[in-house]
Amino acid sequence: MKSLLEALEKGRLIELPENDKGKALELLAHLIEAIPDIGTKSDLLANVLDREKQSNTAIGHGVACPHCRSATEGELLCAVGWSPDGIDYGAQDGSKVHLVVMYYVPDSERNSYLKEISALAKAIKADDSIESISTMSDVHIARSKLLDWVGLAISESLPDSKARMIKLEAKQALVQGAQASTPPTILASGARFIPFKLVIWQDGLVALSGDPGLTETLEGMPDLRSRVAAAREFDIPQYRIAVLAESTFAANRKEYEAIAISLG
Repeated sequence: MKSLLEALEKGRLIELPENDKGKALELLAHLIEAIPDIGTKSDLLANVLDREKQSNTAIGHGVACPHCRSATEGELLCAVGWSPDGIDYGAQDGSKVHLVVMYYVPDSERNSYLKEISALAKAIKADDSIESISTMSDVHIARSKLLDWVGLAISESLPDSKARMIKLEAKQALVQGAQASTPPTILASGARFIPFKLVIWQDGLVALSGDPGLTETLEGMPDLRSRVAAAREFDIPQYRIAVLAESTFAANRKEYEAIAISLG
């Protein structure tokens, strides 16, 4: 369940703004493409939609797991969307889908993907409170439910003591992330995701982005250093910024991997 847990820790769980299946898949595909080193190497959305035509990926109990396979090397990754009202997904059990867990599956990670999907399905079926998925009131509760499923899956595969330790570490990581973040917002269906990096030191910073307007905006903000240090998610003019990872180097320099979500 490594990729699902990583998605929760790095903020790749969003509230879906619409109940349309195609638009929900498009938004999650863009979110995965915004991950550094993924980009638009392949038409991820077209790949996902083609597989949906071959076989519906709803696994029951209000959950669907669409995926895109890639011939490139890399890690198994995922992004998650929560729909308050549910999506008419065409599930065999006739129920609406409230959680869409989209996977990016490199060839070398196919076995890992199959193991994770199997573990997720078992955890969902073993959940005594499964019916509550259709009545979750906000994205934070959805995050907690997913963490419960991760915990159930871990408990099935590891000794009790190690499983409890991993679950505790996971919960602490998510709590710290929640404390450092502002509440998530509903994104427009046409939202644009721009990956970028920031290199920050005591007397300055540089933004590394393929978008000139975003670069100019970031480098023109005198309080950007303090805002990045204070929160993993915040708004700037025309964008919502989500910080995904932080690395520290010599001379107290820090590099941040982030995405800018266009609010226009």
